[in-house]
Amino acid sequence: MITLFTICAVAGTTIMVCQIALTLFALDADSADIGEIGDDLEMGDELVDHDHGSTAFFGILSFRSLVAAMAFFGLAGLGFSESSLSGILVLGIAMFAGFLAMLLVAWIMKFLHGLKSEGNVRIENCLGKTGTVYLSIPGDTGGIGKVTVPVQNRTMEYSAITSRDDIPTGAPVLIVGISGEGILEVVPEPLIGGSGNAS
Repeated sequence: MITLFTICAVAGTTIMVCQIALTLFALDADSADIGEIGDDLEMGDELVDHDHGSTAFFGILSFRSLVAAMAFFGLAGLGFSESSLSGILVLGIAMFAGFLAMLLVAWIMKFLHGLKSEGNVRIENCLGKTGTVYLSIPGDTGGIGKVTVPVQNRTMEYSAITSRDDIPTGAPVLIVGISGEGILEVVPEPLIGGSGNAS
């Protein structure tokens, strides 16, 4: 049993250290072919969207999570092997430690994947949202101002124009369109819902 724990601990820890080193040296998935090995073996991202009863289980499986499970299985087994606990109990503790490590790594990877997915803010997602004027906007599309808009869990700043009257700094506005490259078309918030000044 100790031999099994030792093999798992050494192999798992070695692979984990290599993965960390590759990431630190920018050789991971997005910047080098060698890093793609780990991503190619990740099953979680491909299976998580499938409507199978086993999706929840397979969603936590990936190359990284399995390596973490193997490493902590071995380390926990070695750690408790010197205790007075029975071999079956030590094996159970080692398996539990490996399972927890797998869950933790799966959660971390899901979190990081979510950050990556939200990394590129699309200006189209501003449509219909309410923003705040950061730099006053001249009326009748006579100039460009600035607005801040909460989008994709961020507060983004964009150039903005309006066909209405001048909109002062700090005023709430509704994004109604996109003009040119990265320029939002806005109207004052009070005009929403059919004001007498709306055209």
